[in-house]
Amino acid sequence: MGTAALLIAFAYLIGSVSTAILTTRLLGLPDPRTLGSGNPGATNVLRYGGRGVAALTLFGDAFKGFLPVAVGGWLGVSPAILGATALAAFLGHLYPLYFGFRGGKGVATALGVLLALGWPVAAAAALTWLAVAWITRYSSAGALAAAAAAPLYTAWFTSETPVAIAVGLMTALLFWRHRGNIQRLLAGTEAKIGARKEGAGTAPRAPSNGAAGD
Repeated sequence: MGTAALLIAFAYLIGSVSTAILTTRLLGLPDPRTLGSGNPGATNVLRYGGRGVAALTLFGDAFKGFLPVAVGGWLGVSPAILGATALAAFLGHLYPLYFGFRGGKGVATALGVLLALGWPVAAAAALTWLAVAWITRYSSAGALAAAAAAPLYTAWFTSETPVAIAVGLMTALLFWRHRGNIQRLLAGTEAKIGARKEGAGTAPRAPSNGAAGD
């Protein structure tokens, strides 16, 4: 029980590390919470920091989802503990201890979790994400489609019900965090991939709660 508690706590604490904020600080760039959508994630960083910074953000956010789940798998914990570990890492990104519990939306972190659960799960989700985003030109649409399919992919490839339930809870949270995007998608006002908002890089904004934009 002690090992399980430590693993879940570790997952939450490493999930609380915001790659977007740390990377932009190190490179002397504006805090992503003050520009664009206000979301500390790869898509927002891409709009204002470029592809290199966005790639670092994407990798870091995915890695912090991957690491604790991979450690849990290596330790041979039960499926229930593995699912709780995955959920803890995801919650750390959404509600980070180090940044006032105001984090990102969790797409990259969820992808890292899925990769640790098995490369076929992550590959299926990533292909869904890329295909829908490429067709629609909406990153949020791809993320939502991949999230909706992720519990099914997890159940199919892992055959572990507790883990699939944990991924289902992650999906529900991801949809909640994207509620603003869903509203804009329905209204046809969502920003497309590669589009720069008016005044990009020059007009700071008030910090967001992470519910609007990518």
